[in-house]
Amino acid sequence: MPSWLDPSLLPAYAVALGFGYLCGSIPFGLILTRIAGTADIRAIGSGNIGATNVLRTGRKGLAAATLIGDALKGTLAVLLIYYYYGSEYRYFAHELALPAAAGAFLGHLFPVWLGFKGGKGVATYIGLLLALAWPVAIAFCLIWLAVAALIASAATPFALWLMGDRPETVLFALLTLLLWVMHRANIARLLNGTEGKIGASSDA
Repeated sequence: MPSWLDPSLLPAYAVALGFGYLCGSIPFGLILTRIAGTADIRAIGSGNIGATNVLRTGRKGLAAATLIGDALKGTLAVLLIYYYYGSEYRYFAHELALPAAAGAFLGHLFPVWLGFKGGKGVATYIGLLLALAWPVAIAFCLIWLAVAALIASAATPFALWLMGDRPETVLFALLTLLLWVMHRANIARLLNGTEGKIGASSDA
């Protein structure tokens, strides 16, 4: 049995997953728009709590802050688990960071506080990549700027595999699948030629 599957690590894995979920479930889009006094973001546009839908309020600063917050909550979830377990589980801190990453992504997509209706996950996906494989995060952003986020996400597992990061490859293959599932409505509209431009009528 691989050492990282040691049953004694299960409580630490559970804590990492739970902590990641709590971090990921923080709805920055909803919180920031309420503080700014705008209408409930869930009643605007797509009803999504992500940065793209926040942009529909006309507040670019709020949209940027939401993007940053949604990304960094994933980054911090991973890094804090690294820090907390680094001394006790020195050789397993990296493996413990992976369930924290999975938890953060699931928390963003399905926050318990909002009836499990969260964001689409692109910003949090980038934040997790930043913590686990920052060169791939940079590549993702460059591809995103040049093409689109979904294409960038499809390339991510291959980039991780080429770097030899096999556990991360498996994790981000699953996260990429979830990302595409969450954007299935956008994909259908693209195929039908009815998808609007960002900031106009597309989902966040």
